Amino acid sequence: MAQNLDALVPIMEGQPVIPVIVIDDAGSAAPLARALAAGGLPAVEITLRTEAALDAIAAIASEVPEAIVGAGTALDAGQYEAAVAAGARFVVSPGFTPDLADAAEGSVPLLPGCVTPSEIMAALAEGYTHLKFFPAGQAGGVAYIKALASPFSAVRFCPTGGVSPDNAGDYLALPNVVCVGGSWVAPKEAVAGGDWDRITALAQEAAGLG
Repeated sequence: MAQNLDALVPIMEGQPVIPVIVIDDAGSAAPLARALAAGGLPAVEITLRTEAALDAIAAIASEVPEAIVGAGTALDAGQYEAAVAAGARFVVSPGFTPDLADAAEGSVPLLPGCVTPSEIMAALAEGYTHLKFFPAGQAGGVAYIKALASPFSAVRFCPTGGVSPDNAGDYLALPNVVCVGGSWVAPKEAVAGGDWDRITALAQEAAGLG
């Protein structure tokens, strides 16, 4: 069992910030993805927290070729498979389970969440070296991830949760951090109001953090 790094690493290395989006209206998904891609953030994670999520993923996959749509908050193999069927090109989970790893074997890349040394060791045992670190702020933030670099020199993280424009640079400066996940690039009010120019501007600022 091994992580599909050939597909995952270019996504993670392609932009310093991966927008993490909770979307309520699938109709706004395609213009949102276009606005983010225009600002330099083609990869976007749509979390599976709303009924509109799968339709939003499908809309972006079919209507926005310049985007790289992913699914977040996948909790089990069934959600992973539903996301892939909708068109997700990467899947993110807040944790790691053997069932998720089995579902992702030889398929769309999985970025699972790990925080503790034991969780990281379990992921490494399954061939996973690129991990989400969630919830980053609450779990110890920059200092914690920095401390993991020595015992886990092969592991690279995408911290998510509590990441903002104020601290994103601190995370990205760590040698074991490839990118961060953040929701600030697509504020709910901007999405609801269709303020795509504002979202493109925020994406440009975030893309410049790399």
